[in-house]
Amino acid sequence: MLILFQLLMGVLLVLSCLGYMLFVRKTLTLPWEFIPVFVFSSIACIVFVGGLAGQLYVVSLVVLILGLLAYVGLVVRWLRQGAKFRFSFSIFLVTFLVGSFIFLLVLFQTSLTHYDNFSHWAIVLKVMLSTDAFPTSASNLIDFKNYPLGVSSFLYYVCRFAGHAQSVMLFAQGLLIFSCFYAMFGIVSEKKRFLLYAFLGLGLSMLSFFNLTIRITNLLVDFLLPIYALAILAVVYRYRNEMKRACLVVLPLAGLLTVMKSTGIIFAAIGLLFLIYTWLTHWNKPGWKNVLAVVGMLCGVLLPYFGWSWRMKSVFQGVENKFDVASSGLQMGKTTEQMHEIISLFLKSSTDLTTRPAIGIVVFELLAIAASIFAAVVLKKKWNLWKALIALDIVLLLYYAGILGLYLYSMPLDEAIWLAGFERYASSIVVLFAGGLVLCAAVDIERSFHYKIGEVPDYRAFKSVQMKGYYQKGIMVCTAIAVTLLLSEYNGIVSIAKSYDTTLPYKVHEVTGDRWYPNGQEDNHKYLFYASDADQQVTNYYMQYIGKYFLYAPHVDGIVLFYEDNMDNLLSGYDYLVVVERDSDGNRLLKKHYGVDMQEGIYHITRSGEQIVLTQV
Repeated sequence: MLILFQLLMGVLLVLSCLGYMLFVRKTLTLPWEFIPVFVFSSIACIVFVGGLAGQLYVVSLVVLILGLLAYVGLVVRWLRQGAKFRFSFSIFLVTFLVGSFIFLLVLFQTSLTHYDNFSHWAIVLKVMLSTDAFPTSASNLIDFKNYPLGVSSFLYYVCRFAGHAQSVMLFAQGLLIFSCFYAMFGIVSEKKRFLLYAFLGLGLSMLSFFNLTIRITNLLVDFLLPIYALAILAVVYRYRNEMKRACLVVLPLAGLLTVMKSTGIIFAAIGLLFLIYTWLTHWNKPGWKNVLAVVGMLCGVLLPYFGWSWRMKSVFQGVENKFDVASSGLQMGKTTEQMHEIISLFLKSSTDLTTRPAIGIVVFELLAIAASIFAAVVLKKKWNLWKALIALDIVLLLYYAGILGLYLYSMPLDEAIWLAGFERYASSIVVLFAGGLVLCAAVDIERSFHYKIGEVPDYRAFKSVQMKGYYQKGIMVCTAIAVTLLLSEYNGIVSIAKSYDTTLPYKVHEVTGDRWYPNGQEDNHKYLFYASDADQQVTNYYMQYIGKYFLYAPHVDGIVLFYEDNMDNLLSGYDYLVVVERDSDGNRLLKKHYGVDMQEGIYHITRSGEQIVLTQV
């Protein structure tokens, strides 16, 4: 019965989103490429504001119902008018939909494994789903309370009605990811030039190479940050001569981007600066409407950001948070020698050509330079790729300087000294750097065709038969390489899914299950987890975070072995012993002192007089 109810709610959720998309299509006449990301981002921002107002569930329910009403209203109107449903699918649309469906289907069969899911992203979503509210200072399960909840708000909306399984969480985030990629193809104006789609498909599929540290099989937002910024670039360029429409579409995208992560404001600023530059360079006639549109959009974009800042100052007043410079001091206790060591390691890591970010920067720099020279010398065309390269190089340098500042002045010493998360942070900006060049190159290629679509009959749309041959070969080469890259990414994701039963989250889940309590009541029992320290899974607190997530309990500690003289004293401080991995030494000691065979499972710890008693649950 529960499964049927969840299925029904899932169908209603789909119809609600479809209702919004059809409404936006009818009222704003946006191209389909921009509609999914516009609708999803708008929903996320509205639910986020609802969370700030303490009405997370109510606002989500209202959003669902309004979408359903929009769908029903449009269908009834079409039926009354006797209109026929018409579906027109291009080769690109069919290809994109099939590819997206395949990846989303795999995500729907995948579970979480990444460390940061359990240290923050998944546990904060579980708290939201359990309490129907944003976490407060009393939420003991969450260590890093200053991480914004923009994306988590959208995931909450989907999971609240479609189910709270990990696969649903990943599916919901996948919707945001693929809607961004779909939006990037909206930069193409000449829809009949399949080479442009093939080239964009090739270039954007190459971004997966830099996403291996932040694969889409987790809830981290480091990949969403750059592709959201790229989607904004595509929207702005498409509506470069319609600034009011550009501002309208960018508003929810940039607004959500500011509350994806603390660094989201940087990526939003990149997109907004491009919008302002485009507005100023395409200002053909004076008028206040565009000025008001841009200013109003900028104010609207910052509302979620300032709303979250207000929440941090009011709800979390006095709570210290990670990377909080104001509360912990600029240098975080780092000495001059330590700062020099960090700078040296940072410069070495940034220029290490064995790392993916460095490889990406060098390869795309060389490709952009070579393409610009080829266009100028051979094609005799004035491409803008070299201008985009200079601009993106400046963005790249400023971002790297910002990362260095993060390590020097904000990040705790124990993490800064080994550049914790460096490759992930660097990969985000390299995705933006490479994606920006790909988008600009696609526009330059589109402008380089001898004839524009519509100027001459389609069969004469090429300068010569030889050029048409080059065009067809270009499509085949780009498509073949893009498919190869995507197959590699697909196989990587499938491999991760198939190997889940060898991971620590799987082992913990087999012992504890996934516990959800009514009204978000935390399990305040004290748990002691026992397992080996393979890959430092206990000493780096990975197992403890996993235990917190599955048990929904804030008091979880880990141990890798027993000290015989201290066993009674140790166990007496906990309510339960959770054996995730057994070993011969642990089995010998438990058998000797408590008369139990050590098996994977949960043992209730009680005291009978002076004797500790273990009872397997």
